[in-house]
Amino acid sequence: MARRERGALVARVRPGRAVAVRSAPGGAVVARLSSRTEFGSPRTFAVTRELPGRKYAVITTALPNGRTGWLDAGPGALNLTRTRVTLDVDLSARLLRVRSSGRVVRRIRVGTGAAASPTPVGRFAITDKLRGADYSAAYGCCILALSGHQTNLPRGWTGGDRLAIHGGSTAGAVSSGCLHASTADLVFLMRSVPLGALVVIHP
Repeated sequence: MARRERGALVARVRPGRAVAVRSAPGGAVVARLSSRTEFGSPRTFAVTRELPGRKYAVITTALPNGRTGWLDAGPGALNLTRTRVTLDVDLSARLLRVRSSGRVVRRIRVGTGAAASPTPVGRFAITDKLRGADYSAAYGCCILALSGHQTNLPRGWTGGDRLAIHGGSTAGAVSSGCLHASTADLVFLMRSVPLGALVVIHP
């Protein structure tokens, strides 16, 4: 009998606790993080590797794109769960695929970064799910913030460097690096994709 897919590991910092992020197991501390993100969401990580002794490699906003950190967490500091949901973004096709246990459950047309501010590629994670109206009508109904950073910000841009999936035109390569989706698709993502879900963006 084939082994049942357990899903990807997700680590959430328990309320009132904090964790250190190290450059390697036992390496230098590169960040100390509380149980809440800067947007007020529960601090949640996509775990990419696990070693004995509660050592977890994670995708985190505290490091540049493409680098993982290692959590240094005391006993009871983390709540560990699993998710079968992942997002796969094909920039050339401008298509976001939502997968559950590897099966595509929804295909979403997206707007992508313009030539001067392309959407970065790599592995990221969902860090926050926010109401667009709390920030700007330009974001549409919903914002799914990603762990990644935009490294080619347009001149004069004041909106920060965090990548996200939010409302906007899906007509082509039109954004400052974020991914745009329709309201119906954003509502689906907000309901279906948990914090800590892995997002893979490729050319």
